[in-house]
Amino acid sequence: MPLRVNNNISAMNTRRMLNKNNRDLSVRLERLSSGLRINRAADDAAGLSGREGMRAEISGLKMNVLNAEQGSNLMQVAEGSLNEINAMLIRMRELAVQSASSTVNDVNRESIQAEYSQITQEIDRVSLTTTYNDTVLLTGYGNNIDTASTALTASATNGVTNVKISGASTGTYTFEDASATDSEVTLGNGVVSQTINIGQILDGSAVATGTTVVANFDRMGIQVTLAGDGVTNAAGSFVDGELAGDTIIVNSGTGGSFQVGPYDGINNRLEITIEDMRASGNLLNLNTTSVATLTSSRTSITQIDQAITKVSSQRGDLGAWMNRLSFTISFTENEIENIQSSEAAISDADIASEVSAFTRAQVLSQAATAMLAQANAIPQAALSLLQ
Repeated sequence: MPLRVNNNISAMNTRRMLNKNNRDLSVRLERLSSGLRINRAADDAAGLSGREGMRAEISGLKMNVLNAEQGSNLMQVAEGSLNEINAMLIRMRELAVQSASSTVNDVNRESIQAEYSQITQEIDRVSLTTTYNDTVLLTGYGNNIDTASTALTASATNGVTNVKISGASTGTYTFEDASATDSEVTLGNGVVSQTINIGQILDGSAVATGTTVVANFDRMGIQVTLAGDGVTNAAGSFVDGELAGDTIIVNSGTGGSFQVGPYDGINNRLEITIEDMRASGNLLNLNTTSVATLTSSRTSITQIDQAITKVSSQRGDLGAWMNRLSFTISFTENEIENIQSSEAAISDADIASEVSAFTRAQVLSQAATAMLAQANAIPQAALSLLQ
């Protein structure tokens, strides 16, 4: 290699390697100090895109857990008040049974009626003051089924005994059930529709005698209970084809929708309905009952029994929703763990690998610094030729 003075190629080469080693050393220091393999898009463009998407999903899932826990707490508040309402209804029934006997006279019944009226007013007061975050829960909460729905009003013909919703949007849903032989029923609201095959839950073309079945339109968020012959409290029985043209009207309500998934859509929400639990409300309708006379007391017993059944049914629904939220929380926490593991595999630095690379870069940088000093000394050999 020629001896040059103007351009020290060895020094330039050594300096280039020194700069490279220092850049590598800087990267290792950054990763070791942050704990992340990806600190900027240049580190891994595709990895950064995937990581940010996972981080967004994880943050949503963590909030979903909080939403589910708060939703469960809300329902516990409602269920706790319904427990007390149940106890008050049982006491009202005791008073009605007491007043229904000729062992008490009308003067005694005045005292019984006084307590009976106070309990009725207390049920209303409890319903109006059961709140969560300033929202009243027991005067109607969440979307509800309109009593004008022909699927319910025509129950003597179609055998529909109950309709429940979970995530159903407001609007009018119409059944298409023209054929009595295909075992298929379609339900739609003019925007979306769903067709299900109910052949597996039917006995031939009808619901089996003495039983009820549920037609679950899961994508619509609607469950329809159908009765067979001989079912208690059923006005009629269902035979394939009898739902044609019947409607379900879903009215909007306050609250009742819990976001328990990271995205928009019915599968990411849980919607609940709490009926009006006031004694003076249309469901319990106890403000017209009385124990002031022997005859009215006996009539009141039946109405109170029906009210107890309705309150117990609502409590059962709340319990079912709370159990569902418990499973939702467990599932979501498991999902968070696994997605976090995937995000960590993309984003986190391998400390052992980075320490090894850091040590290598550090040694090479120190060696390059020493060699640069040696390379800078090479042109000085030209001075010996001038002596």
